[in-house]
Amino acid sequence: MHGPASSGWLLVALCAATGAYCLLRMRSSVEEQRRAAGGEALMGFGMAAMAVPAAVFTPPEWAWPGYALVFGAAGLRTLWAARSGRHHLHHLVGAAAMVYMAVVMAGSPAHAHGTSGIPVLTGALLLYFTGYVLLTGVRLMPVVAVAGGGPAAGWGDRPELARACRLTMGIAMVAMLLTM
Repeated sequence: MHGPASSGWLLVALCAATGAYCLLRMRSSVEEQRRAAGGEALMGFGMAAMAVPAAVFTPPEWAWPGYALVFGAAGLRTLWAARSGRHHLHHLVGAAAMVYMAVVMAGSPAHAHGTSGIPVLTGALLLYFTGYVLLTGVRLMPVVAVAGGGPAAGWGDRPELARACRLTMGIAMVAMLLTM
């Protein structure tokens, strides 16, 4: 992505750590949570790879179409899963945003800053992810716990950690869209 190298490396670390945590969440005993965590791990690692500063590493020409292909396939899988529930639509928007960014990066010169992409589409994605970040942040606010609420959940089954993971990726998506 375009932008300062220090913020690029921070974004790489954040996305990679989020992807690694999502891999841990795949150990959940609930199949739906494992599937969602797998898609989120792919998104986290893909965002980390895309965020590597261009001044440090210029990916080969085939990398951007490869990202578009991988996230296009993930989007089709998510579209299929969306038949069973609306909550998959956010993952569909995320996969579409990754395809969009990969296509824009494939067509932009290595040193162009802020001149790439379709401004209306970039703006719409920025609005969506900003709203998502704000809504998810509100959902993370603590609520009063019920005493004796049952056994403690494992790392893969803690909803507040899954929301924090999604919030982190939403913030990273906003940062990546802003640097286009």
